[in-house]
This record gives sequence, structure tokens and C-alpha cells, in this order.
Amino acid sequence: MASVEVRSVRKSAALRPRGPTKVQPARSMSLDYKYSAARAGVEAGPAPNGVGRRAAADEEEGEAVPPEGDADSPYSSKATTTEEEGSAGGGGEANSASSAAATPRRPSPAAAAGPSPRDTRWGDTSSYGAKKKNRVFCQLPNGDWALCTVITTSGDESVLKVPEGKVLRLKTESLQPANPEILDGVDDLMQLSYLSEPSVLYNLQYRYSQDMIYTKAGPVLVAVNPFKKVALYGNEYIKAYRNKTMDSPHVYAIADSALREMKSDEVNQSIIISGESGAGKTETAKIAMQYLASLGGGSGIEYEILQTNPILEAFGNAKTLRNDNSSRFGKLIEIHFSTTGRICGAMIQTFLLEKSRVVQCAVGERSYHIFYQLCAGAPTTLREKLNLKKVDEYKYLKQSCCYSIAGVDDAEMFRAVTEAMNIVHISKEDQDNVFAMVSAVLWLGDVSFTIIDNENHVEITVEEAAETVSRLLGCSIEDLNLVLSKRHMKVNNENIVQKLTLTQATDTRDALAKALYASLFEWLVEQINKSLSVGKRRTGRSISILDIYGFESFDKNSFEQFCINYANERLQQHFNRHLFKLEQEEYVEDGIDWAKVEFEDNQDCLNLFEKKPLGLLSLLDEESTFPNATDLTFANKLKQHLDTNSCFRGERGKAFTVRHYAGEVAYDTSGFLEKNRDLLHMDSIQFLAKCKLSIPQTFASKMLAQSDNLESIPYRPSVADSQKLSVAMKFKGQLFQLMQRLESTTPHFIRCIKPNNLQLPAIYGQELVLQQLKCCGVLEVVRISRSGYPTRMTHQKFARRYGFLLLEDVASQDPLSVSVAILHQFNILPEMYQVGYTKLFFRTGQIGNLENTRNRTLHGVLRVQSCFRGYQARRHASERIRGVLALQSSFVLRMQGKVIHLC
Repeated sequence: MASVEVRSVRKSAALRPRGPTKVQPARSMSLDYKYSAARAGVEAGPAPNGVGRRAAADEEEGEAVPPEGDADSPYSSKATTTEEEGSAGGGGEANSASSAAATPRRPSPAAAAGPSPRDTRWGDTSSYGAKKKNRVFCQLPNGDWALCTVITTSGDESVLKVPEGKVLRLKTESLQPANPEILDGVDDLMQLSYLSEPSVLYNLQYRYSQDMIYTKAGPVLVAVNPFKKVALYGNEYIKAYRNKTMDSPHVYAIADSALREMKSDEVNQSIIISGESGAGKTETAKIAMQYLASLGGGSGIEYEILQTNPILEAFGNAKTLRNDNSSRFGKLIEIHFSTTGRICGAMIQTFLLEKSRVVQCAVGERSYHIFYQLCAGAPTTLREKLNLKKVDEYKYLKQSCCYSIAGVDDAEMFRAVTEAMNIVHISKEDQDNVFAMVSAVLWLGDVSFTIIDNENHVEITVEEAAETVSRLLGCSIEDLNLVLSKRHMKVNNENIVQKLTLTQATDTRDALAKALYASLFEWLVEQINKSLSVGKRRTGRSISILDIYGFESFDKNSFEQFCINYANERLQQHFNRHLFKLEQEEYVEDGIDWAKVEFEDNQDCLNLFEKKPLGLLSLLDEESTFPNATDLTFANKLKQHLDTNSCFRGERGKAFTVRHYAGEVAYDTSGFLEKNRDLLHMDSIQFLAKCKLSIPQTFASKMLAQSDNLESIPYRPSVADSQKLSVAMKFKGQLFQLMQRLESTTPHFIRCIKPNNLQLPAIYGQELVLQQLKCCGVLEVVRISRSGYPTRMTHQKFARRYGFLLLEDVASQDPLSVSVAILHQFNILPEMYQVGYTKLFFRTGQIGNLENTRNRTLHGVLRVQSCFRGYQARRHASERIRGVLALQSSFVLRMQGKVIHLC
């Protein structure tokens, strides 16, 4: 493959001095430009869809391929002029060689394409008029997009060569234009000339194949889970990002930006991390915390903050079919800083713990890690005190038939949890109480019942399980039997005792187990918060890290997905409005008419959820108050009142569909009412209050306080005699508080992507990735940017890169005049660009056209220079040969004269 090399010294962007801008016309280009032939057949190892492959290009096509990392490229963050590099380096050819050796170039991933003129009015999603040797995207029969080369075009059909060497014949209108090769693997999706779905997918796949797991999408960081260790972290990288010697996309860069903006602007910051289970949200949050702790540490509190992770993961994470360490709750960590920029405290808030996992777990999954860690790692004295059994002997745990995680030592993890508890100042006595509650929950699942009459009424069976539970909770067997087998009710001012059936007793037992565990989790978070805030002075400045579940759509979606997707609708609106605000600010700052940018809000879907009295949440709460209501009556009520809503569609039976921002999701109302009520009868609360141990008493006091304080909570149900807030209304209140907090901060967004469901490295599933890009809003970033002017370049950079294409010498003109002259010379339509105060703003695809022209012109210039150099070399060689022959002739004649003289 032919390549163009600029023989100049490359230096770090952070260290390179900026010189005055100077534009060279074509006829005055430096002869330092060199045309050379690269090694043929260089490959980086083939990957699916051609990622990581370099195919040989025909030199006769006349293609000039700019070097990777072209310093003057509009897509490079390290742009410099050749004059700047020369003055900075001062070492000529030797320095250039050493620099090239130190920074090896990454092979291009796809076959080279010859340049061709394109209609400047084409957008990135219009049908593509294929030209020979153009790079295009075609959709394969399996639905994946592949980068192909056009061999021939005849009529409305094109013959394509795919990376595997196969030849396809497809309709030309089905093809999508590919970006210039210079854009392969750019670190910001907004730099792509064509912002189409296949372009975004290909760019992420290219970077993923090179272990470059971080990519920017404008203000958003996209993190693709590598499912392996990558050499991107540690003190060296922390130091590099702190000193700004590295500027490639990274979690460190996001955290550093948040820290700097907090100090300079004196505005609280937030880092919002989202993605589906298994995408790497928890690890990403840890990496951000590690960077902040490294830069803001010194008081010791930062180590305590980091040690909260093992505790929260043990009690709030579980193995699912999609992820071995899935967070089953949302988490906001607010890190507070002193006036000197040092961490001085923190506060943790949690959302929507999945309580149902305590009593019910799908086959192949596990309940919360702490259950298995306690059984595996508890020392002998604690094991005897808690009467622990093996994990496969507990009913709650053995129903899933999954007891371990590959590569994870539960006993070692238990020791890490106890050590972390010590660090955050949870006393030994409190730790023993915590583990007693964990054991009590496990033993509750083993409590069985005996039927005592023909009406299926029951009492608990007095055996090991019941005796252990009563001992661990500090209650009598009689009290335990009373709370699980009978219910006290008040009817017409008369107290009635109702005996429970087997089903009712089982439900009461499971509700008590769920309440115990959820209360324990909340209590632990409170203890951690006390430890992190004791004696710490808050300045009001903070960085919040939000690790929250992403949009979910499964084959069967229940109440949990309903709440999660509602939260994501709210977060998506915050996300969209922030992006629009950033776009607006940049356009206004540069004098651009930003009103042309379209912005679609998802307020209609939020109204469907929140509207009173006929919104999804209000109708759910209303139906939850009726004792005879069922999941079917709830579904029918939704269809009756909401069928005219454009975001709602009723389905057969107990199902309904909501049109979310990320797509339609069908919900099954089975279990909606029960999960929303989350009823824990007053008998159970009073039972906990009577226990001798302090921790169950604390749980009961908090539950009673919540019942008594309904008047002070703004999101209360409409029924006055409700025992407590429903789960949905409580979650709505938490969500509104969260949004108020986030809206008072400057947000930074990280979207985590899971490339495959097998949790294996080097596998990239396009369909799965595309769905996540839609769900987490990355494609919305692209859409908002695409609807405006996504490609932006300063006047200086634009003039420097394309000024030599002008027919006249413009070296003496200012960069703005040069830029306007270029636009006019190449007939770029006025609606395709706008000229700002400092930058040029282009519609999608425009820079690709200029790059093609630049490459052709540069190739021609370099060909002329190459021929001229060849002519010079041949002439010089000829002159030297003539001189040598003249010397030889003179010498021969002289020698012959001496011979004659001797004779």
C-alpha cells in the first residue's frame, strides 16, 4: 500500500509550542514531503467484519493515504503545522526516525479506497451512489454491517468485496457511505464525517479490537467492557492524566475534568454511570473513585470511602445469568471536598434494592453474595454461634442450584468484608449482630408449617429452623408462631384474630425475611454514612458518582423493569436537556443559529407515568388499595383509561406496552400489585419491636416512624388509611430528590456497553451493542449532533489543512479569509456550513468530501515531487558518472603518455 509520510518531529501535544499560523499554497510546499511504498501485505490479524485487517491497495489507483495520527487532520487532537514541528524538534531526520520508532503506527483495519467526488448535499443516512473503489457499509444476511469495497457498479446494483474476500451483489440504494480511512478508530464519534449506525458500530469495534475500550461521543464517554484486564490503569496513568500528558478518552479523564471544574467553577459535579447488567458500571465507578481518592487524598478518609465497595457489593450484589457481580440496587456516592481540594467526607444513598431475590432466585443465579460468603468464610466460633449449615442445605439458596462463581473464593471475600467493616468503624458487636440477621434470614426460609384443621390453617413446626430463628432474633417460639400463623385485625373497633392458611403463612414468612434483609441493608448504609461524615467539615463542594441500572427490556418484564425504565426516562430527559444546553451554548458563543437544531423531549412518556389521577403510577397505587383487586383488573383499568395515549398500548390478558425513548417494552402485570404493596403487616413490625436484640428493634422503630410520618412526605398515596407508602411512590419520591440533586450539578456521563452475553473477551456482537447504544442514549447524542453541525474546526486548523488547495497564493491572508475562499472554491452549499467567530461548523459528510479532494491533490503533488526528485537524482548521478568517466579517461591518457615517454 502506498503511504504518505511527513518527515518531521512529532512531539506530545502537551509539550509542543504553538507558533504563528502560516498557510502554504501548493506550489510552495516543502520538499520534506516524501512519497514511499509501504510493506505489502501488512496485517494486524483479521477480525469479524474486517476490523484489524489491512488489505493491499493497487498503487495505480493513485490513492494518497495520510499517515495515522495525521497532525493536521481535523480529526486529530494533536494538530500542528510542519513549521511548528520543525522548530520544536530541531533534530531533522534523526529525530523523526526516533519518534517514529517510539510511536509505532497501528495498521488500518480495512482495504484502502480510491477517492471519488461526492454530492455535497448527501447526508449520512441517504442512499449511496457507489463509485469504484469506494469504502461502503453493507448489511449482511445476519443483520451485521460490514465494511466493503465497491468493485463495479452497474445500474442500480453494485458488486462488493467483503473483508473475508467474498463478493456480493447488492442494491446500491441499500449501501451506506463509509468514512475516510483517516477516521478509522477516531477517539470521538463526533469526528466521524458520516454519523450513521454502521459508522458508529464500526468505529467502536475497531477500537475494541485494539483494546481501546474508551471512546467519546461528544460530552459522553462510552466504555466497552473488555472482560479481561487491560493495561490502562495504575499510578502511571493517574499521573499522566493529572499532568495532562495524556488526553485520550478514559474514566480518569472524566474524573479529572469533574475535579478541575469543581475547583475552578465552584459548582458541584456529578458523574452519571449507566448501562445494563454486566456492562461494567460497578468497576467503572470504582475506577472513578480511585482517581478522586488519589488526587484528593491525604486525610485517610479516602481509604474508608474505597472500602465501602466490598461491603455494598457483598450485601447488594448477586450473580445473575448476565453478570457474576450484578448490582441489584442503585447507588449515589457524594464525595465532599475541603477548600483545599482534599476529600473530607462522603455520603451514600441507595435506590430500589431487589428484595425478592432474598426469597426467590432463578435457576443458574445466586442470591446476595453475603449469604455464600458467610457460610464459606465464617470462623468456627461464629459458625457455631449462628448454627450455620452448608449453602446447599438452605431452602432459599438451593432453589437456584447455583452455589459458587468461577474464580471467586467466597471465604476470602468474607474476610475482605469483615476487614472493610473494621475500616469503616463498624464495631465487632455490630458485625456479630449483622451476621446474626443474615443467618436468621436464611433460617427463616427453612421454617415449615403444620396444617391443624380442615380449613388449611397452620402453625409453625417446632424444629431446628424455628428454634434457631427465635434465638438469633431474641424472641420466643410462641411469638414467632403467633406472627407467622395468625393476624390481628381491627373491624368496627373490634379486635379480631385471624388464622392463616398455608399460603398466607408462607407469604408472611417470606415478607418478614425480605423486610429483615432490606432493613439490614439500609442500616448498614446508615452506619457507613456516620463513619464517613464524623468530624468532617463540609464546604458544600462535592462530586457525586451515580451507579444506576440502565434501561431494561427482557422477554418478560415485571414491576422491577417498570420502575427501572421509569427512572431511566427521567435520567434520559436530564441527559437530553444537558446535551441540548451544551450545543446551544457552543452555537451561541460562536454566533451560530442554533435554532436549526431539533430537540425531541420524552415528556409525553413521563406524563404517562406521572400524570394524576390517570397516570400509570397513580392507577397502580389506586388499584393496590383495593383488597379484591388482581393483576388482571389492574391491566384492564390501564387499558380503559390510557388506550388513547400515544405512548401506551394495551395487549391481551395482563400485558401492556409502553413506548419508551429507547423503544417499546411489553410489561406483564403479574405480581405488580403485590410488589407495589410490599405489605409487612403491623403484627410483624410489633414482633420485631419486642425482640431482645437491639438491631431488630431499630428496624421496627424505623418502620413505625415511616408510618407515622406520612404527612410530611410529598408523594403520599391517596388512601388515608394506607399503612405506608407504596414501593412505586417511595421510588418516585427518591427519584425526584435525586433529579433535584443532579440538576444542581454539572453532569459528566459515562455509558457502559456490554459487547457480548458470554462475558468473554474479543467478541463483539453488533446487534447487542446497537441495542445498548440506543438504550443508553449514545445514538441520541449522535442524533442531536447530526441534526446540527457535528463537525467543527477552528479557522486556523481548517486553513492550515486545506489552504494549499487554493489556486491563488493566500499565505498573506488571515485564516478566516482563507477558510471562506476554500468554501467558495469548492462550491460547498451555504446550508451545509456556518461560519462562527472562531470555528467553522459543518453538516455531516462535508469534511469527507474535502478530505477526498485533499488526498487526490496531495497525491498529485507528491507524485510530481517524486518525479522531480527522481529527475534530480538521475541528473546528479549522470553528472557524477560523466565526471568519473572524464577522470578515468584523463588518467588512462596520462598513463599512456608516461609509457610512451619511457619507450
